Amino acid sequence: MKEDYYEILGISKNASAAEIKKAYRKKALEFHPDKNPGDSKAEEMFKKSAEAYEVLSNPDKKARYDQFGHAAFDGSGGFGGGSMNMDDIFSQFGDIFGSAFGGGFGGFGGGGGGQRRVKGSNLRIRVKLTLDEVANGVEKKVKVRRKIQASGVTYKTCGTCNGRGQVTKITNTILGRMQTAATCSTCGGSGQILDRKPSDADAQGLKVSEETVAINIPAGVEEGMQLKVPGKGNDAPGNGIPGDLLVAIETIDHATLKREGDNLHYDLYISFSEAVLGTSKEIDAVGGKVRIKLEPGIQSGKILRLRGKGISSINGYGNGDLLVHVNVWTPKELNKEQRDFFERMQNNENFVPKPEKSDKSFFEKVKDMFS
Repeated sequence: MKEDYYEILGISKNASAAEIKKAYRKKALEFHPDKNPGDSKAEEMFKKSAEAYEVLSNPDKKARYDQFGHAAFDGSGGFGGGSMNMDDIFSQFGDIFGSAFGGGFGGFGGGGGGQRRVKGSNLRIRVKLTLDEVANGVEKKVKVRRKIQASGVTYKTCGTCNGRGQVTKITNTILGRMQTAATCSTCGGSGQILDRKPSDADAQGLKVSEETVAINIPAGVEEGMQLKVPGKGNDAPGNGIPGDLLVAIETIDHATLKREGDNLHYDLYISFSEAVLGTSKEIDAVGGKVRIKLEPGIQSGKILRLRGKGISSINGYGNGDLLVHVNVWTPKELNKEQRDFFERMQNNENFVPKPEKSDKSFFEKVKDMFS
């Protein structure tokens, strides 16, 4: 079981953005690989701290984590987070460290003086899912047009920044000499510039290629959720790392089933005679049909709960239920024989409403639906 992100950073759930950033910087400095060479445990804590910060520093990701826990951030194509590598950390969070490690946050194991690795841009797509796919989870294969490095392209060290990806500027102020670092405008921070460009490549040495990407979608996702497939965005020039493929979830309405959280609702209409005599009905459910039995004398408004026939919980807490709402259909037109029958029954004691204590009110039924 993965550790709690708040526990990793040593903060409470109501910590402010500034407190989250401060806690991460403290942890990352403590476990930085330059400070702990060859220490695999320190490296693992360094990665865990960065993963926790990536989620908790983003308001949307933090909200999803607070609601769904780690299930909302499945590392094998899940939401945000995931298992971060050193390149991800150095690329995304270098500005937090400033000059703590030799005047800039450089490449892994380089004491801060190594070449920076830029990250390629992310790609975004939408995937539509049926209710069955939402309920059970599914693997979707989609075609993605992404930029990759062209065959035969070569790069050379940027002469402006000497491969560091940053340029340093010293300014005299009333407070003394101030040193600032900025991304190199010549190479865009990669430390490399194009040396040889094939005819099919753009100005960065990249070309567009179509690729089929498999996306593992966990059961229980909801409309509007976003998944991340690491490394399937656009390549970065030179020795950079690829961006990510961000997948927005859309759901297709089911003809008869309505979703509410992990529960499903089904409106079942029966005739007056079926309500009086009892019957069995085949109704829709995820994965196929199910047959239910209706006892004689069933009342309109009765709610039947089929436990475990709803949607799988995204946080791994089992399945929701299928709630069947029974509606007795009153005939609008009667022939003479039918009308005579019901007129005779108007004063019959069997037709006089006699609600029992076990017959719940509308508000009690609504309360039960959410319990």
